[in-house]
Amino acid sequence: MTDSAKPNPAKPKLSLVNRLLYGNVDRDAKGRARVGLAILAFACIYTIICGRLVYLASTSDAQGGRRGGGDIIATARPDIQDRNGEVLATDVRMPSLFGEPRRIIDVDEAVELLTATVPDLNANELRERLSSKRGFVWLKREITKEQQRQIHRLGIPGIGFRSENKRVYPNGPAVSHVIGHVNIDNQGIAGIEKWLDARGLADLHSLGFASDRQQEPVQLAVDLRVQHALRSELIAARTKYKAKAAAGLITDVNTGEIVSMVSVPDYDPNDPREALDKDRINRLTTGVFEMGSTFKALTVAMALDSGKITLGSSFDARHSLRYGKFSINDFHAQRRILTVPEIFTYSSNIGTARMALSLGVEHHKAFLKRMGQLDRLRTEIPESAEPLVPKRWGELNTVTIAFGHGLSVAPLQAVMGISALMNGGKLIPPTFLKRTEAEANELAKQVVRPETSDRMRYLMRLNAEKGSARKADVEGYYVGGKTGTAEKVVGGRYSKTKLLTSFTAVLPADKPRYLILIMLDEPQPLPETHGYATSGWNAVPVAGLVIGRVAPLLGIAPRFDLPPADRLILAATASTR
Repeated sequence: MTDSAKPNPAKPKLSLVNRLLYGNVDRDAKGRARVGLAILAFACIYTIICGRLVYLASTSDAQGGRRGGGDIIATARPDIQDRNGEVLATDVRMPSLFGEPRRIIDVDEAVELLTATVPDLNANELRERLSSKRGFVWLKREITKEQQRQIHRLGIPGIGFRSENKRVYPNGPAVSHVIGHVNIDNQGIAGIEKWLDARGLADLHSLGFASDRQQEPVQLAVDLRVQHALRSELIAARTKYKAKAAAGLITDVNTGEIVSMVSVPDYDPNDPREALDKDRINRLTTGVFEMGSTFKALTVAMALDSGKITLGSSFDARHSLRYGKFSINDFHAQRRILTVPEIFTYSSNIGTARMALSLGVEHHKAFLKRMGQLDRLRTEIPESAEPLVPKRWGELNTVTIAFGHGLSVAPLQAVMGISALMNGGKLIPPTFLKRTEAEANELAKQVVRPETSDRMRYLMRLNAEKGSARKADVEGYYVGGKTGTAEKVVGGRYSKTKLLTSFTAVLPADKPRYLILIMLDEPQPLPETHGYATSGWNAVPVAGLVIGRVAPLLGIAPRFDLPPADRLILAATASTR
């Protein structure tokens, strides 16, 4: 049998679609078929989407699903804890009252019964909501269990309850400026709460993936015990010195952790409406201030780190420093040539200004830039202020900024810079979260030499032994520190009566672990302060009280019979070089 005689194998039958797309048909017909199929596929997809939207519009309201505006469901958030596991913020389940207007039989009767049971319901607003065409409306969020029972007994058709998450803060205002608060829908709108949402929690909520079981607690660096101690001392100080406000910070200089942060007056995050009061702002991150003589620590460190100026260098402070129409004077005028340690302990404006001028404007600007004082400081807390830096920076700016006027920074920013002067010269970004020293070292930038840091610790301790910080020298804790008194700018002019006083303490000065900032806004002179309202008479003694209370909580044991700074710090420094 020849091949031609063999029967042809049966060709598989092609479907109509396959024949049009792949069969041996006209190419134009094939193209039209493909376009038609694409149109059909898209039409099917859009039909499904439209059907789903119609379904959601008609059913999700009745089921209490998510809606825009104020009718979304408050979702779960993770607990926030302090460094020892104490709960700072948590969720509790609360009933909320809702209505389904399409099922309401008699709106007037429903309004009358509900307002009789829950008197703070607004009758007009309630009637308007229940008369709408919507499938679901909130009537009152977070009602009591007793109110829920009473309304349930009324048996009103179309009125129901949903169990929602309510954020509660068991410590009230104690940590308010750190943890922030949430709105009625449990969405973070300030502080760590807002940071949590920005870190993806809001997205998880919107997708419905955030549940109680999936969220691990967030642990902060804050120590609640220390926070309570600092806050109570600041409240007492604000009352005693009749200050407009008081604020304090305690940071670990080796990790950048913020162990405590208080700014009073504060607010109760359980009633966040108080946060709208402008006097209750967090002065440590949101406010910017001229920090006064606290800034002299940076200027002296700049001079020592340059290698051109040593502790043995001296500057002429016999006369006022005239610069144009301005005259720079010293509050504790000595009218003589001062060494660098004397400039620091007498807090000489003249000596500090001459020191900065000897290095030049560009050197000064570059150093402060390196110390993080000219750029906005970013932390986990979203509320932060941009420093106020002169647009045109000449020699007069360097003169005034050298002793803490003419440049406004957030106090936390100044603390970051001075911490670097104490910890061996490493600038570590501050954090409100727990962080190890190894993690901090990965982020650290070496901004001054370790030798400069040694000398600055010596000067800080010397100031507590002989200078303006003597009232903070708590026996056994080897405190060092620098005072700061700045005249506030009122109406474009420096006020002689409105002062911002501060004191920055290092603890212990020979082996720094913590930096403590105490700040009083417009403290008033008292008879016992002999009419003075400068830092040495208010912020410094307050720091002494704080150190006496928090040092044991921070695990710092008292030591006695410690030698003076020149023998303990300088001698040890010289022996290791």
